[in-house]
Amino acid sequence: MSPATPTAPGSWRYRALPVFVFVGLMWISEVVDLILPLDLDAFGIRPRELDHLSGIVLAPFLHLGFGHLVANTTTLLVLGSLVALSTGHLWLATAGIIVLGGLGTWLTGASNSVHIGASGVVYGYAAFLTVYGFAARRLGSALVGLVVMALYWSLLWGVLPFHTGVSWQGHLFGALAGAGLAWWLGRRDRQERLGSRHFVG
Repeated sequence: MSPATPTAPGSWRYRALPVFVFVGLMWISEVVDLILPLDLDAFGIRPRELDHLSGIVLAPFLHLGFGHLVANTTTLLVLGSLVALSTGHLWLATAGIIVLGGLGTWLTGASNSVHIGASGVVYGYAAFLTVYGFAARRLGSALVGLVVMALYWSLLWGVLPFHTGVSWQGHLFGALAGAGLAWWLGRRDRQERLGSRHFVG
């Protein structure tokens, strides 16, 4: 049997590829926003404005300059790759965090504000990784969760309304969405794993 190529469906690069595509789109949108007079940041989440519901999906791809983008990029790549490799639920986790976290921000954010950036997804990934292994009863994934808690515990401060100009609502609801999805998917995976076993007496 020939060895798997880096882009084969079972390879780690293939499983983590969507994270790099996601980040690449973030960088492309920021370059476009810099070069063209489009003001893409205006398409972020505008709380309770029905004609801007699209911002729920668009906001993670928009950033307040390259400093903001760089701050999210590395953490997003690391945590997103861990979600892909240790849980296999990258697509569903990402979509759920963006939609549910964005909806929570849209419902509770301050009036006349615009929320942009992928930090809500970062918080969602961190919470997902922390919860999933314990819900699924998978030792390897639980160890990954413990490592994430140890390395990123300072993220907890970001869900509190202490810093002006920071979307703590995006952080909070991204984390809640990630934790809820991890609990649901983890328990589902555990039930499927137990259901596939053949018990003998």
